[in-house]
Amino acid sequence: MLDGIGQTLSEGPATVVVQPPGQGNGFWAGGPSVVHDDGVFYLAYRLRRPVDRGRGYANVVARSTDGIHFDTVATLSAETFRCASLERPALIRRPDGGWRIYVSCSTFGSKHWWVEAVDTTPGGDITELSDGVRTVVLPGDATSAWKDVVVARDGDRWRMWACEHLLDRGDDEADRMRSVFLTSSDGLSWTRQRVALAPTPGSWDARGARITSAWEADGSWLASYDGRASAAENWFERTGFAIGATPDEFTAVAGPVDRDGTTLRYVTIARLPTGLRVYFEAQRPDGANDLRTVFVPA
Repeated sequence: MLDGIGQTLSEGPATVVVQPPGQGNGFWAGGPSVVHDDGVFYLAYRLRRPVDRGRGYANVVARSTDGIHFDTVATLSAETFRCASLERPALIRRPDGGWRIYVSCSTFGSKHWWVEAVDTTPGGDITELSDGVRTVVLPGDATSAWKDVVVARDGDRWRMWACEHLLDRGDDEADRMRSVFLTSSDGLSWTRQRVALAPTPGSWDARGARITSAWEADGSWLASYDGRASAAENWFERTGFAIGATPDEFTAVAGPVDRDGTTLRYVTIARLPTGLRVYFEAQRPDGANDLRTVFVPA
């Protein structure tokens, strides 16, 4: 399965589903999170401008019946959260039929990030997320910045794979990242369990390993992740794959996957009866990043 996903990502024809908000370096559309529910695709993603023009300024939620053509149903702006930037969101359906989106927020003048959950009313429509109820779920502290979470639910059991940026060595080393596994009974109060995936010393992912999707298949757990070898590759990550016997511990087995040697990151997967609909962020020739999709047959 992982070989097929990797080959399709790197070589297969891809369809652009969201264009970046401008041309050139620093204009990004990407960081996707997808939910496939009752035949409808719900896609959340981040829009970003260059650092001196606003950074990550919006998380957008959109809906589609074919997984390719999307209509916007909710927008959350950086101004709402009083943050310097927004990054990748995580969208999920709650047990009561309502919706929740996890939003990664950057502190002004700092390398610190925190994560908030935004909820609709019980059974509420997804459009309510634009002004939903907010709860800080990962506040971070002086040594840890949290962002780019992946969230899954199995009944009343919630799982999270969160990207932890380590702040203990100062701003020049704050790009280092690893993936931490957390659990919860309600998706709001989380308990840290362990590091689920760490960088591989001396390898292409030596500087960071950020899980971007995780799912169970044939008795094992599979994950896609973003990796980079150095601080200079920050924002230019490529994709790897990892396997685990349990959801709290993964071993890297493949990577890096890229397209023409350039950025390919934030892979997220919708599992369908006929295969996988995969979304990812990739770099265009002009330096901007767009949001694309490929289909991997079963």
